[in-house]
Amino acid sequence: MTKRILIVLTSHDDLGGVESTGYYVPEAAHPWDLFQRAGYEVDLASVRGGEPPQDGYDPADPVQAAFVALPAARDTARLADVDPSRYDAVLYAGGHGTVWDFPGDPDVARVGREVYERGGVVSAVCHGPSALVNLTLSDGTHLVAGKRVAAFTNEEEELRGVAHIVPFLLADALVERGAKHEPGPNWQPQVVVDGRLVTGQNPASAGPLAEGVLEVLAERRA
Repeated sequence: MTKRILIVLTSHDDLGGVESTGYYVPEAAHPWDLFQRAGYEVDLASVRGGEPPQDGYDPADPVQAAFVALPAARDTARLADVDPSRYDAVLYAGGHGTVWDFPGDPDVARVGREVYERGGVVSAVCHGPSALVNLTLSDGTHLVAGKRVAAFTNEEEELRGVAHIVPFLLADALVERGAKHEPGPNWQPQVVVDGRLVTGQNPASAGPLAEGVLEVLAERRA
């Protein structure tokens, strides 16, 4: 049976009219690299499909350069066309664009719900947990209710200088949905694993988060 993981990217490119934004490239590229090395096929999708807007790209990083050169990264599948039953796990990559288009998109929620309810792993890093804010299960409860999570912190948002620009503070929104937010030091890796939910705080958490996803998947297959 093919082992397959889906990485979901934002299609939103405007940070409150102040600057451009998009998905944060290393938060997708480094997990993609680790997943492939572990023997998984990795598919890419974005909210609107096509070429998603980028942020944080470092061309000196060979992993990022390889990722953005992928035909699948330049022409992503439209999330509405994705069949979640094909995937062992989904990763919602971060970038400030996600706080605009992830929470209200029905397919962001649909994919996560179906992967989770089929016994798969749902993961998200940095602002990617925006996907979890309105992700409810079939019984109407929020996926994050009662679960421990990591996400971009209010303090990191302040340090980034956009706390007054983003439509909501992610950590607060998750807590309002019943999550138990566990912040780590600013800009340092922080990954929280709660069953089949794996979340990371910031860009430094992307690689460790991918390793956490692989560990949970390995346990499921054991």
